[in-house]
Amino acid sequence: MAGGKDEYFRPDEEGGVSAPVIGIARVEGADPQVPLPSYESAGAAGADVRANFPDGAREGVVLAPGARALIPAGFRMEIPEGWEVQVRPRSGLALKHGITLPNAPGTIDSDYRGELGILLLNAGTEPFAVGHGARIAQLVVAPAVRAVFEPRAVLGETVRGAGGFGSTGSGRSGEGGA
Repeated sequence: MAGGKDEYFRPDEEGGVSAPVIGIARVEGADPQVPLPSYESAGAAGADVRANFPDGAREGVVLAPGARALIPAGFRMEIPEGWEVQVRPRSGLALKHGITLPNAPGTIDSDYRGELGILLLNAGTEPFAVGHGARIAQLVVAPAVRAVFEPRAVLGETVRGAGGFGSTGSGRSGEGGA
């Protein structure tokens, strides 16, 4: 159960800026041998998350080209209020196999307490096997800013105006518009 604000922040190794603490609880039937999210290098912004199929389904799944599937991560999270966790694709899976997340970045809100599921899409040309324990996505923790949406009859003018898709590069020397 959540406690005071100090429970949600922890100083870094040098005693500097505090990092948000994300509570993690494995779901029933999850494999405790599958590592929880982890940063794989000192400069990594995203923590790798792995497929954690429940008992009886540990053989994983095969995604046919064009198919998508919700892959269980085997855990739930407690995210501090004012923060979100973004689910993003792994660049190596996208480059080598066409595996991506169709809703990237997916957002996990601070008030969600269900099991994390990763929606994978095979945009490649070959079937792709998602194995038990395979790194399938990355989690990026970010502040969640809530804006005030204010109705207005007139909006301020800008140079861009109402130009949409591909309009910011059009008209520049050496660049064509799309």
